[in-house]
Amino acid sequence: MKHARHLFRAYRASCYFAGAHAARIGRRAPALDALLRSWRAAEGVFIAAGNPFSRRMAEGWNARRHALLRHRLRRLHYVEGRGGAKRWWEAHCFIGISATRGKPLARLFRQNAVVALRRRGRARLIWVF
Repeated sequence: MKHARHLFRAYRASCYFAGAHAARIGRRAPALDALLRSWRAAEGVFIAAGNPFSRRMAEGWNARRHALLRHRLRRLHYVEGRGGAKRWWEAHCFIGISATRGKPLARLFRQNAVVALRRRGRARLIWVF
């Protein structure tokens, strides 16, 4: 349980960027609402591919995993981004899909959670496992 509480605090302290637009868990992100509207998407999710299960991996390994994620997204609307806080930053993609569709993708890349944002809503953390 201690590990889960630590992870939850780390996710809440993080800032998630899609290009130049930021989101934080529990807050609204009007600029990302506009992006979702332009995609005609009701919801979007931030997904990373590196550092599986929050275990830091080598930069090259993470870069290869991120390239694989981008390849899987080639037919979807998405924006490159990054997320983190203090000394922990990693590449993310903000994708114009629902959290329901994003969770299996996050599981494939062994991520603990996704950050989901509905238009006109607050960003929320959704555990994948």
